[in-house]
Amino acid sequence: MTNIRSHKGSTPDIGQRVWVDPSAVVLGDVVLGDDCSVWPMTVIRGDMHHIRVGQRCSLQDGSVLHITHASEYNPDGWPLVLGDDVTVGHKALLHGCTIGSRVLVGMGAIVMDGAVVEDEVIIGAGCLVPPGRTLKSGYLYVGSPCREARPLTAKERSFFTYTAANYVKLKDQYLSDADRQAVTY
Repeated sequence: MTNIRSHKGSTPDIGQRVWVDPSAVVLGDVVLGDDCSVWPMTVIRGDMHHIRVGQRCSLQDGSVLHITHASEYNPDGWPLVLGDDVTVGHKALLHGCTIGSRVLVGMGAIVMDGAVVEDEVIIGAGCLVPPGRTLKSGYLYVGSPCREARPLTAKERSFFTYTAANYVKLKDQYLSDADRQAVTY
């Protein structure tokens, strides 16, 4: 498994029933919870701080998940932490931030160092969440830099667990195909 790599003695801890596409890279101090999916060309690099991903998270194609190292400018650094049922859209960049549970990060969104996204938030496609910003639970955020657009509807709130479950089903199909092809992780 050359795409799942140790770094400085830290080996990724991959939960049960996790799909990591062979073109994705997961390295260092990373924990992926059960039923996660890591899609093609995604990079999860826990090389200078830790990354923790909850259960049933889907990390879409081309996304980059990284941290902020500890230094004289930021003595504690910033780890990257995702709650449960988080869907990260294609080509999103999450850097040293904290994402709550039941969050949708839109395609091409960027969430910067020290930002905190509370539970049940939609971050629109192409959105920039500046360093240190907190996004309050229950809202749609759009723009660059992001701004609160409106409260989420009940239907949007129910979508978080729907989309997480949908990607668990898709991931299970990929795992089944891999088993038939004698590829195991």
